[in-house]
Amino acid sequence: MKINNIYKLIYIDEFSATPKYLQLANSIIKGIHEGHFENEEILPSLNELSFEYEISRDTVERGYKHLKNLGILGSFPGKGYFIKNTDIKKQLRIFLIFNKLSYHKKIIYDSLVESLGDNVSIDFYIYNNDYLLFKKLLTHRKEDYDYFVIIAHFLDGGENVHEIINTIPKDKLILLDKKIPGITGEFASVFENFEKDIFVALEKAKPKLLKYHTIKIIFPEYTYFPKEILNGFMHFCQDYAFISKVVHKLEDEPLKKGEVYINLMESDLVTLIEKIICSKLKVGKDIGVISYNDTPLKKIILSGITTMSTDFQKMGQLTAKLILEKSKAQIEVPFGLTLRSSL
Repeated sequence: MKINNIYKLIYIDEFSATPKYLQLANSIIKGIHEGHFENEEILPSLNELSFEYEISRDTVERGYKHLKNLGILGSFPGKGYFIKNTDIKKQLRIFLIFNKLSYHKKIIYDSLVESLGDNVSIDFYIYNNDYLLFKKLLTHRKEDYDYFVIIAHFLDGGENVHEIINTIPKDKLILLDKKIPGITGEFASVFENFEKDIFVALEKAKPKLLKYHTIKIIFPEYTYFPKEILNGFMHFCQDYAFISKVVHKLEDEPLKKGEVYINLMESDLVTLIEKIICSKLKVGKDIGVISYNDTPLKKIILSGITTMSTDFQKMGQLTAKLILEKSKAQIEVPFGLTLRSSL
């Protein structure tokens, strides 16, 4: 194959969160599956690919070495890389799109990748809670995929997101984190039951909560968190006779003895801790703190912050299981409470 034809097979997407060396490697693997490469065929040099795609020479070399480790490429000292093996198993191609790349989303990604194994090609996109970018990435994609794995959370818009998602064949669709009204047909999902989860977690924490009279949840007006969380919170407070309040702006909220604060956003947790430090209230005695989604630091801060959290590792594992078993099951992911000194 002529070098110019090889360039037509390699696609580097600047919008993708997938490392460019993997995009390069996956393009070559796809070309092999489609019969565009022959054994012993010489590939462009590191410098040629670096120049053509405006990526670093190290990136190209890393992509080639990745393929060499898979037994697909060989190399001649001083002469470059060549196709060593075209008899390779077809890869699963997955379009993975998350609203943001947080600590917890990284756990899902790492767990998914590890559980799927090596014979998979993932194009990974982040849309930063921006509905218009989400729509653009899905509708303007240049490749077809075996699976579309989607987390759909938006700060604005998104009322018609079901129309975009409904264009995806349902046997290729896996929805993560939350269900989307209006999605038709039979499809797979791994979801959180937000309303039930917070209610059950607070029920488990009730023996600790009884020394407080008021529970406040910090829920910014401008947020992607589902309203079902508020429904579950209010339901618990009504059932067990706690005074409840939804706090939209923590900075203006006075701290008082006998209150418990539930925070969702990490930035609000920082503000809350600062306010507690400036007060004379003792955490776990005068005032309580519960934080959404566990992290290693929460085991240490304030001698340990009580958390309620989805099992994000399990979410990734269950998603991989649906893909590998070609299942259309809808699975509720586990949600748990970790009691620490802050309550």
